[in-house]
Amino acid sequence: MQQLLRNGQELVIRPATLEDAPALLDNLRIMTRETDFLLFSPEEAMAIDLAAERAFIQSYLDHPNHLLLLALVEGKVVGSVTVNQGYFAKQAHRGEFGIGVQHAYWNMGIGRRLITATLRWATTHPQLEILHFSAFANNEKAIQLYRNFDFQEHGRIPQGIRHKDGSYVDLVVMSRRVK
Repeated sequence: MQQLLRNGQELVIRPATLEDAPALLDNLRIMTRETDFLLFSPEEAMAIDLAAERAFIQSYLDHPNHLLLLALVEGKVVGSVTVNQGYFAKQAHRGEFGIGVQHAYWNMGIGRRLITATLRWATTHPQLEILHFSAFANNEKAIQLYRNFDFQEHGRIPQGIRHKDGSYVDLVVMSRRVK
């Protein structure tokens, strides 16, 4: 899916391929240095090697019930979104959703477009009925974006995240029906 951003740059949202492994790994490493809103720490991202990143992508290619999309601006990977369908039969109607965009590309509509692409995919998925995730409670802009897409807050996990400095952040549990 090719689109233009407000600044005139070209945005492409597409599934990842194995050839994207170096760029996707670089993207993760950049994002973990820019924000604490991701589960990975910079040290954990640096510990991932190219073979592991290829295996990560291959795991999505091997499972058509999962989704891994990339956001590329002028050919550079600047964000991604994943959906992992529940493994067990009783959870197969649920997909866990995750998204990240590099800080330099925030407020350009990329997150919104990744969510739109994800929702389009989810509505055609034969089993998925619900997308769910947990967001850092202090990530207010992201939570508002999710609310704009009709994701509902269902509760909190107090102190669900513990940062390296020992501080805690609640996790906000959110979901949305797609069918």
